[in-house]
Amino acid sequence: MSFSVFVLVPVFNRLHHTKTMVECLRAQKTEARLVIVIINDGSTDGTADYLAGQPDLVALKGDGTLFWGGAMECGLQYALPLCSTDDYILFLNNDTYFAPGYVDELVRSSRENGDAAVGSMIHDADAQPPLVSIGARVDVNRIRVTDIIDELSAAERADPAAFYFPDALSGRGTLFPASVFDKYGTLMPKLLPHYFADYELSMRFRRKGVRLVVSRDGFVVSPPVYGNSTEGMSLRERLFSIRSSGNLRHTLTFFCLVGTPTQRVTAPLRLLVKAIWQGLRR
Repeated sequence: MSFSVFVLVPVFNRLHHTKTMVECLRAQKTEARLVIVIINDGSTDGTADYLAGQPDLVALKGDGTLFWGGAMECGLQYALPLCSTDDYILFLNNDTYFAPGYVDELVRSSRENGDAAVGSMIHDADAQPPLVSIGARVDVNRIRVTDIIDELSAAERADPAAFYFPDALSGRGTLFPASVFDKYGTLMPKLLPHYFADYELSMRFRRKGVRLVVSRDGFVVSPPVYGNSTEGMSLRERLFSIRSSGNLRHTLTFFCLVGTPTQRVTAPLRLLVKAIWQGLRR
């Protein structure tokens, strides 16, 4: 069966990562036709010149204000009109590296699990055992996101199961059947421009009946800190910067979007209580 996988990768600088990730994609041993779409959101490190010299890549331009959500939405608006019923969309970050069978493993996992959306386990090459993340558990009532790996014994961390079933999927390596976007919509970058955009999308699909799966064998390798650190930020930046995973407005927006009507009404108060509690513990 002939099908395509449209690989969407948002980038802002870090050209050395982008080059390595592209070579991983070029090395894929897959039955799919790969269409590699790089969304360059205003990089200043030579990324544009590099992309201009790569005829097998599709390069889309941003002005530095797209952030993750806007860049991926730009990629979706390019790719979806080109997709057929049997095609897939793969979200990737540029600081991820993976084996030659990676894409086919995700496709196989999707088909085995009823056309599921399939996320990737995250490995740290310097860690032992290397597994550092499986998938998100989202506690809407407590306004808290944890990781499935926190639930596992040391033995299971070293030898995880073939599949896990999270509440939400990260954009750091997630394959979607293209048809789910036509049915249930795309990203909402005006509301969630950066953090939580991937979680909201996958949780929306899950509410509509799309199974969310994380595959053991479809894993990516990432640096020890893969983008969500607030180290070095001032208190104001941690609370209000678009680049902060602790941004209050985006946190509130996310939990309102994924919650029940009652949870939406009470979310501001619950977020305030959580912030006060965390402040008292410091």
